[in-house]
Amino acid sequence: MAKPLQFQLGELTLSFDLDKIHRTRLYGSKELEVLDDQQTPCELATLADDGRTIVSRGGTGMGWIDADGFWQEKQDLIPVDVTGEQLRPVASSFAKPITLFETATVDQYLLHNIRLVYALRPTNESGFDDLKSELERGTIFTFPYSYRGGLEADTAFLLLSAEGELILAVGTLTTVGFIGIQSPISDDIHSEFDIEEDELMSFDMI
Repeated sequence: MAKPLQFQLGELTLSFDLDKIHRTRLYGSKELEVLDDQQTPCELATLADDGRTIVSRGGTGMGWIDADGFWQEKQDLIPVDVTGEQLRPVASSFAKPITLFETATVDQYLLHNIRLVYALRPTNESGFDDLKSELERGTIFTFPYSYRGGLEADTAFLLLSAEGELILAVGTLTTVGFIGIQSPISDDIHSEFDIEEDELMSFDMI
């Protein structure tokens, strides 16, 4: 059984089991099966760069090499950010209770691209009503979230659904920027296509 997710709300420690909400449960699913002329199922394979070697499923892997082409072990690599600063790994959110104190607005929530949604089931009812009452007032708690731990944590939101269920939504901040409705044409581009008046066709001649 999976380890429960725990929250610290004031003096209360609340424990929840996570029930992942899959798209297939909401919209259903379909599978495409490809058969050959003998009605035998086909398997996906990759054609190598030489144009003749076929690599079946499970026949490829990932490796790391340095700038000189020498093989590197994963444990010897040091992760850094875009500025070259070393990244500090984050712990799993299941390692210790998550303190609920930071809140988010609806607009802040909508600025995130939500990729995971969980329904939370309390393992006991002690203190659950206090948390639910707070969420019923429209409060949205937010905190960093990492399932197994790693280099970076996602942003999680704890909120109440319209049906009164506790929902944990996990996502990342979107980076879409608005440029404008229309880009103006510069004078340089406009002058390149200027046509003298005497070069224009007279429709009286047709």
